[in-house]
Amino acid sequence: MKSNTTLLFICILFLLFPFFAIGKKPGAIQNLISPPETETDTSITVLWDKPLEYYNVKDYAVYVNGSCVGFSKISNYTINGLKPNSNYKISIVAKDAEGGKSENSKPITVKTKQQGKVFNILDYGAKPDSVIVNTRGIQKAIDACSVGGTVYIPAGTFISGALFLKSNMTLYIAKGGVLKGSLNREDYLPMIKTRFEGWEFLAFASLITAGKLDSKGPYNVKNLSIRGEGKISGGGASLSKSMTDNNVNGARGRGRLICLMNCENVNIQGLAIEEPPCWTIHYTYSKNVTCNGLKINTLTSKTPNGDGIDPDSSINSYIFNCSFSTYDDCIAIKSGKNPEGNIVGRPCENVFISNCNFKEGHSVAIGSEISGGIKNVQIIDCELGNLWFGLQVKTTEKRGGYVEDLLVKDCSLQLIKVVTSLPYNNDGDSAPTLTRLQNFEFTNLNMTTAKTDKPVIYLEGFSDSTNYANNFRFMDIKLPVNSIVFMKYAKDIIFENIKTSDGQKPKYDVSESLNVKHL
Repeated sequence: MKSNTTLLFICILFLLFPFFAIGKKPGAIQNLISPPETETDTSITVLWDKPLEYYNVKDYAVYVNGSCVGFSKISNYTINGLKPNSNYKISIVAKDAEGGKSENSKPITVKTKQQGKVFNILDYGAKPDSVIVNTRGIQKAIDACSVGGTVYIPAGTFISGALFLKSNMTLYIAKGGVLKGSLNREDYLPMIKTRFEGWEFLAFASLITAGKLDSKGPYNVKNLSIRGEGKISGGGASLSKSMTDNNVNGARGRGRLICLMNCENVNIQGLAIEEPPCWTIHYTYSKNVTCNGLKINTLTSKTPNGDGIDPDSSINSYIFNCSFSTYDDCIAIKSGKNPEGNIVGRPCENVFISNCNFKEGHSVAIGSEISGGIKNVQIIDCELGNLWFGLQVKTTEKRGGYVEDLLVKDCSLQLIKVVTSLPYNNDGDSAPTLTRLQNFEFTNLNMTTAKTDKPVIYLEGFSDSTNYANNFRFMDIKLPVNSIVFMKYAKDIIFENIKTSDGQKPKYDVSESLNVKHL
């Protein structure tokens, strides 16, 4: 990294000034990590939890090998200008407005990648053209790519059908470059085994596919990066209809835009992604998937089932710095559907969503496919704008499974909805038990822009008293005037410091619930 005298001087002041600061210093940074596969040959991305005492934090100082290299207002940072194949010791310090600082976080050591060979698709016959389909040329570059290499898509629009990525490679789309999905459904053959809405069956391949689906098998594609400053654009509603027509599996037989199956250590970063034939980014039976700095838009093409990101029976998802304008759910966290999802029994766990802007769409959703269980979801420092159903946990009496350990903190949103009586996507035999909903926490939320013609907080458990929604805590939430909080079939619920913008309490409509406390 190049030395920067001014930056170094600021960092020195930053270290010295706290001795003169007044008041309680910020708490120490928690859980500093570099999500797997986010490092390149010249950069490292780090992500951390805010300290326990964070309300007075102004920004964070990032230290590399003992020197301050920059500041961040949010709880992630990408360090650029590094040397390939080199180890770097990284730590974070929180700073308050008066100059007080926390202790250094526990440092982590991350190694940049070795610089790999570049495989330009132009060298394999691909051409930027509005008519030519470049599937063969691009796939040749992918197949030729050596371990640690990069398949490079330069500026220009390159039409393609289904592409199949492999382990230990990067697909890089340069600024001005567009990987454009063909509108011809024949370009997405042969059909492959995938999972959609909880069912495993044959579907058209996706524009980008990695891995082979195997609910009992190992991860079969590892260490994959899909990134750049360009765009991935699919066939949109037109391709969606074509894939649906005369398909034995109907709409469930459509390909995605990006489909990952049994993958481990995947980074999708920096791209604009639009016009999928249905779900945009869908990963199943996978581990350590990062989505960073994506601009996802399915609203313009009005793609049916145009979800943004769908983590499905996967472990360790890191979704941050992304924006969403979608024609369905912005994010929908899933784990299979009855009866197959209960039999497979693979949960979706550890989904960390932060610093995202959900502009338009149906909801940020957990469900409705939750038969394998969903655990430890955190949604922090996000803006949930004009969403039809706000933040939504959705299930049915047939689904089974569980949702537990949900944390929603430091967000602006307009609706919280927990519903157990969905009237759609409910085919299949019933699970042996009802969905278990427990251990939800909603804290420090601004909901003052919510509409008040319906409940702003809606919580519906199951009528079976042994399976009420339980152990929910709502704290420090600001609502609009004349807000209604609805609750039915719930127990062990705490409301603490819930006020409308004029300082009053909302109206509580509570029935058939137990041990509801107002503090």
